[in-house]
Amino acid sequence: MNFSDIFKSGFLENMASVSLLDMTVALALAFGLGLFIHLIYKKTYSGIMYSSGFSLTLLAMTMITTLVILAVTSNVVLSLGMVGALSIVRFRTAIKEPTDIAFLFWSIGAGIVLAAGMLPLAVGGSLAIGLVLLVFANRKSVDNPFILVIRCADHGSELRVREFLEHQVRRSAVKSKSVQKGMVELNYEIRLKDGGTDFVNELSGLEGVSSAVLVSYNGDYLG
Repeated sequence: MNFSDIFKSGFLENMASVSLLDMTVALALAFGLGLFIHLIYKKTYSGIMYSSGFSLTLLAMTMITTLVILAVTSNVVLSLGMVGALSIVRFRTAIKEPTDIAFLFWSIGAGIVLAAGMLPLAVGGSLAIGLVLLVFANRKSVDNPFILVIRCADHGSELRVREFLEHQVRRSAVKSKSVQKGMVELNYEIRLKDGGTDFVNELSGLEGVSSAVLVSYNGDYLG
């Protein structure tokens, strides 16, 4: 039987459709897993600006994926139509945080596995992933880097700043240096000794230093 014979025969008429009970149970479980993913994302987010819209998208993505897979598995014609429709869809929204990609795949994967009828895998796998994310997201780094932006008048004040930092911080390294007439701007990456930031007040009072700004840095943006 080739592809055209399938449509000529009564094969499609005998396709089993999704029952109302199966659809209700699948969507209810998808809502539960999507809500779980939504809460894990909110709990573990460590970026610059939390997006409630993206968090809500994770919930909707799980339910939508479940709905699509249920339709695809119940009808051959519909599955072919969806393949063609989805192949021309292009998403242009930029993913700002690397972990957002993992959450998107998690939502889509949970929806697919759930619609396939593998309930223990969907629930157990989601619980395991959520637990791993919670454990690693709540681990506090003992060596958080900071960016120190200093504006000073000349080379002499630059040397005084360097000598001062050698005694006040555990480690420092120049990341960038910008020189203009009458002003030198230095960007230091520093590691604090005990978490105290009072040394910035003393640093701003050094001769030739016009300003000192300390910025927390986690690799997502530049100070």
